[in-house]
Amino acid sequence: MDPSPLSASPPTLPAPAPATAADVAPPAPAPATTEKAPKADKPKLSALAQAAQEYVAPLLEAQLPATLTYHTLRHTAGVAKEARALAAAAGLAPPDTEALLVAAWFHDTGYLDVYDGHEYRSMARADAWLATHNVPADRRQLVQDLIRTTHRDEPPATELQKLLADADMSNLARDDFRASAELLRTEWEVALGKTYSSEAWAELQLDFMQGHKYLSAAGKERYRKDFKANKKEQRDALRKIEKKAKKRVEAKTDTLAEPKRGIETMFRTMYSNHMKLSDMADKKASMMISLNAVLLSVIITYLGAKSSALGPSFTRNPMLAVPMGILLLTSLGSVVTAILSAQPDVTSFKWLKKSPEIATNRRVNLLFFGNFTKLSLDNFQSGMRDLMREKDTLYTNMVTDVYYLGEVLARKYGLLRNSYSIFMVGLILTVLSFGIVLLYKA
Repeated sequence: MDPSPLSASPPTLPAPAPATAADVAPPAPAPATTEKAPKADKPKLSALAQAAQEYVAPLLEAQLPATLTYHTLRHTAGVAKEARALAAAAGLAPPDTEALLVAAWFHDTGYLDVYDGHEYRSMARADAWLATHNVPADRRQLVQDLIRTTHRDEPPATELQKLLADADMSNLARDDFRASAELLRTEWEVALGKTYSSEAWAELQLDFMQGHKYLSAAGKERYRKDFKANKKEQRDALRKIEKKAKKRVEAKTDTLAEPKRGIETMFRTMYSNHMKLSDMADKKASMMISLNAVLLSVIITYLGAKSSALGPSFTRNPMLAVPMGILLLTSLGSVVTAILSAQPDVTSFKWLKKSPEIATNRRVNLLFFGNFTKLSLDNFQSGMRDLMREKDTLYTNMVTDVYYLGEVLARKYGLLRNSYSIFMVGLILTVLSFGIVLLYKA
């Protein structure tokens, strides 16, 4: 096998041909204007660099996981192309150019094995391949050190390492940098399960671009202008995304910024419904209190007549005391729960007595006397001024008021339900016991 170009010496230049008459003709006069110096020609690919390209390209195309949408053959070929251009701009010697290009082609082959830490697998693959081409150990180590530089935790030290690092990040200075970033976003979502909103991704990209710097002199010269323009474009794109997100949020919550008819109607309806429900509960409780008061009067009259020797004969039947006792307990239980339901209930906080200066607590409702009477006049006035000045605080107090109105209603209707249940069950038991007494007497 031919010796590796990494270790070969430069070829000897051929001897010049004999001069002819045309060669010795006087030179044409120089033009009056100075022409722009042509760009440095890209160095020709050495045999080893060409072999690396021919080996890596079909390997990545055939075996890279489908989840990789950014680190594809396209990315590797782009890095190798930029590395070749930077080598020409930096005026690298052929051996250094060759090492740089081989490292560029192999720097992402580790993705065939792992995702995180793929650079170290790329180093191993490059070393094994170079060994099959009889490359000396020191030159193989040079390529491995170049590939290691592409890891985020391995800062480049030599000029060659800086050139490869710049070539690897050259996408930040390309016209399609945002499209490449979207491919990377998709790759992270599929391969790593990391999801980002458009705003979060744009902000992440801008932070990365602002923190990135090209390190080599050739990289700075080649990418400075386009990279600066791309950072400005990314900054503008982030502003647009943030503006759209802000509009979406305002569209959902604009009623909290401006009093609209819809929110006023909502609160008015809620207050009205709560007042009606409270009035209905009080009326139902009053009805139960009146009914059971009558029953208690009748039962007490019966029991009084039973204990009197002057009462009717049927009142002295001892068996009738059972249904009458059940009815007495029923009426008593029902009337007590009805009275508790109708009893005024004031929601208050004991800790307000200890800390009456706390008028801005979200649990305190300054619109309800049960709360604000625990505050001092100065603290209440201060809280009301804040309430009238800030819409968010105003709505918070209104929502708090509705919440505690609901709590009071829940208690009222719970007790009222118990009153009706006791009354219903008691009547059933009274009728059953009365029937049993009649059958027993028969």
